Order: sequence, then structure tokens, then C-alpha cells
Amino acid sequence: MRDLHKMLILIGLALAACGVYLFQDLNGSFDYALPRRGVKVFAMVLTGVAIAYATVVFQTITHNRILTPSIMGLDSLYMLLQTLLVFFLGSSHVTIVNKQVNFMLSITVMVVFALLFYRLLFKKNDRPIYFLLLVGIICGTFFGSITTFLQVLIDPNEFSIIQDRMFASFNNVNADLVWTSLVIITLLIAFAWKQNASLDVLTLGRDTAINLGVNYDALVKQMLVLSAVLIAIATALVGPITFFGLIVANLAYQFFSSYKHSVLLTGSIVISVVALIGGQWVVERIFTFNTTLSVIINFIGGIYFIYLLLKESRSK
Repeated sequence: MRDLHKMLILIGLALAACGVYLFQDLNGSFDYALPRRGVKVFAMVLTGVAIAYATVVFQTITHNRILTPSIMGLDSLYMLLQTLLVFFLGSSHVTIVNKQVNFMLSITVMVVFALLFYRLLFKKNDRPIYFLLLVGIICGTFFGSITTFLQVLIDPNEFSIIQDRMFASFNNVNADLVWTSLVIITLLIAFAWKQNASLDVLTLGRDTAINLGVNYDALVKQMLVLSAVLIAIATALVGPITFFGLIVANLAYQFFSSYKHSVLLTGSIVISVVALIGGQWVVERIFTFNTTLSVIINFIGGIYFIYLLLKESRSK
């Protein structure tokens, strides 16, 4: 009952944040401002849903609350792709100018990479999950190194195009991409929501889950692919937000006493909506667009990550 009250409070905060962001200082310009604000709110909600869901599921699989799907190198791969397109094709090419083409290309590359990555590493069933994470870190570092090298060589005017892609932004989100993302994310979560009971069992460990009838290896593969696709969609839609999933997932663990994923997933999603919409309001109203939301999130997330590491070391 206590978790229900907490959930209702969070939902109330999320609705209040949406209301304030949508209707503050409209000054009668409903036809112009409201649709544009609505697209941004939808984009923030979808991004929050995708990142929160992917992070909680990923941490359940890895049994580690300081890891996020970004450790697999998808954010670095996204930036490498954008840099390669500008470096070899130029900033005026259709893959850069046309947001729909860039969106679909980015998702395709990241998902294909994740599928090939998992396929190769899961070829032998005796591969531990931490071997997968180690290779993911190496790939992310490798992608980042190539990206930095190409950015040094690129024309300064072209680099400004890449620089805009380095940080997540909700100011220029394409409405068509929002509706496309809505359909894909809804279908994915509708499919994955049926696995909540199995994920609850998965928290007990591999051996216990297998003894209780869970097809452990198949479930882990499905959830890893699901996490990769959700992160790919969120990254392609607004850009990389490295520490956001870490923040909202761990806040959900601390805020709710339940072990059930139906509660934790819902709670992390609502927290992410409050954080993104509230944070964007702060960026626009207080900082007057002098910074971006992703910079603030990464700054707070970095500090929070250090805190979690210190907390983890003290508990051992």
C-alpha cells in the first residue's frame, strides 16, 4: 500500500510537470506553441520510457545496479556513425540533412551491431555475462577513439554539425520520428511486459531461476536485445544521455520497497518523466538555453555514479 501511495505521488508530479511545461506563458498562442511543446513532451516521455525500461531490465540480467546498457558501446557507436557520415559524405548529404533517414540508419546500425555482438558472444553457452560486458567496454572505447581521431581531422564547419549530435536535445525533435518511436516502443514494451514475473525470479540468481522453470539463457538473450533496441531508439531520437538510466533506475530501487518489476519498471519510468520534463523546464526557464539537459544529467549522474561506487565498496 505504501508503494501505491508513492506511485500516485510520482504520477501526480509527472502530470504537474507536463501541465506546467505545456501551458506556462502560452499567452494565447495555442495554435503555434502548444503543438510544438506537445511534441517535445512526447519525445521526453518516450525517451524516459525507453531508457528507464532498458536500464532496469539490463541491471536485473547483470545483477549489478551500477551498470547501464550504454556500457555495450551503443552511444559510442552512434557518435562514430554520425562522424563517419559527415567525414566521408559531408554535412549536406541526405543521411545528415534528412532526419528520418538518419534516424532509421542509426537504429539499423546499432541494432545490427547488437545482434551480431550477442550472436558471436553467445555462440558458446558457457560465456559468462561479464565477458559480454568486458567486450562491450572495449568496443565502446574503440569506437570513441576512432571518433575522436576523425573529429580532429574534420573541417571545423563540418564539426559543428557533429557537435550538435554529441548531446541529447529535445528542441529540434522531428514530429514524425516521435510517432514512429511511439509505435515501436509500445510494441516492444507490450511484448516484454509479459516477462515481468520471470524477471522477478531472475533476481534470485541463475541456478534458482533455472530450478524454478525459467529458461534463463533464452530470457537473457531476449532482454539484452530488447535493451539494445530501446537504447538505440532513444539515442537516435534525441542523442546520447549516458548516466540518465543509472539515475532513474537507482532512484526507483531506493524509493520503492518492492522487488516486483511491475512496480520498479513503472516507478523508474515515472521518475524519468519527472526528471526529463522538470529538467527541460529548468534549462529553458532558469538557464535560458545556456546549457543542455544532457550536460546537467551527465554532471549529476557522474557524481551519483561515484557515490554508488563508494557505497558498493563500503558494503563489502
